[in-house]
Formats: sequence, structure tokens, C-alpha cells
Amino acid sequence: METKKRILLVDDEQINLEFFDVMLTKLGFEIEKADNGAEALELVKRWKPDLIMLDNVMPKLSGWEVTKLLKTGEEYRDYADIPIIMFSAMDDVKDKVEGLELGADDYITKPFNFSEVLARIRAVLRAHELVGQIERREARLRVVESMSEKLIAFADGIRAPLESLAKEAKAIEPECGTARPFVEKARREAEAALAKLDDLDAAVSSLKAEAASLKESETALPTLKRTLRS
Repeated sequence: METKKRILLVDDEQINLEFFDVMLTKLGFEIEKADNGAEALELVKRWKPDLIMLDNVMPKLSGWEVTKLLKTGEEYRDYADIPIIMFSAMDDVKDKVEGLELGADDYITKPFNFSEVLARIRAVLRAHELVGQIERREARLRVVESMSEKLIAFADGIRAPLESLAKEAKAIEPECGTARPFVEKARREAEAALAKLDDLDAAVSSLKAEAASLKESETALPTLKRTLRS
């Protein structure tokens, strides 16, 4: 079953907090509330929401200040990826641009239309989830590439000694007398190990092909992530 998405509501106007709390809870979201920026930062650490809805004009810390701390502050680096929707009574392009440049994912002007707000919430959450999927894919690609290199180094390190052992055992077998069964066994085991290395080479080739295929599409991922976050 899908886990409820957590939304942190931050506004010094209680009527807004109560309205969004009631409406979003009915729609299946889990809600926490804060009426100032300082309390919001503490809740982010303690609760780690999936989304922050943040008023700009508040006591103690403004929405801009909270956003800047979350996106750039060393103390909050573990929470920098949490998406933020800022809202304000100020319908000014400069204010919107400043909020977005600080790292907010969306900016909504009061008075609210709840249907629009809900649509924006869902859009931001979908975009954030897609970015997470992209980043997990990139992580898998790095693992595949690392495994391929380590397997290649391992195979290269033992292939030459095994080939030498198999060749020398085969050469001296006729002259080994009573020790011949032991020499033959050593040769067979060396040849069997070389066959397994061939299988390993095939597996590594498959991994490298997968990595190359993923890497071909990876070049567009940073741009896509920036687009989703803009």
C-alpha cells in the first residue's frame, strides 16, 4: 500500500493552516503545521516531510530565509531535496523569481484556489518522485560500471597464471611417472577455471553493454532534472 505523503504547512495565519490541514487530510495526506520559520526548521529535522508549503511573510524567519537555509545550509544538507511550494500575498514577478532562484519548486499567490493548489502539490510531488527515479538509475549505472571494472581486473589478474599452469602441466604430463594423475588433475582444474573465466568475461561484456546503453541516455538526465526542478 502506498505510504501517505507528508506535507508540512508553514504559515502564521491559523485560518490558512486549519483550512489546508482539513482539506489535505481528507485527501489522504499526512499533515504537520508550524506558524513560524524557526518551528518549521525543527519539524523538518524531526519529521522529514515529502513537501513543504511555506508562506513567505512570517515572524522570526521569512519563507525566503527558511528556503535558503534548507537549500544551502550545511546543517540542513540532508533535507535539501525536499520540494518547497512558497505562497505569498505579494503578486510580484521579482518576488516569485527570487523565491524560485532560492530553490523553491513553485510559487502560489494568495488568495488561493484550492483546486489549483492541489494540482500544483501533485505536480511537484510527481516531479520530485521522477527526479528520485532518475537519481536511482544513475546510482545503478555507477554500480554497474564499478562492478565491470573490478571484474575485469580480477579476471586479468588470475588468467595469465592459470594459462601458464595449464600449459606447463600439459607439457610435463608424459614425464611425471607416478605423479602424472596429480599433474593431470592440476591441468584439468586450471582449464576448468579458465572456462569459468570465459563465462565471467561474457557476463562482464553484458554488464558493459548495459552500462553503455544506460550512458547513452544519461547525457540528457542532468538537463531533465533541472527542468523538473525549475
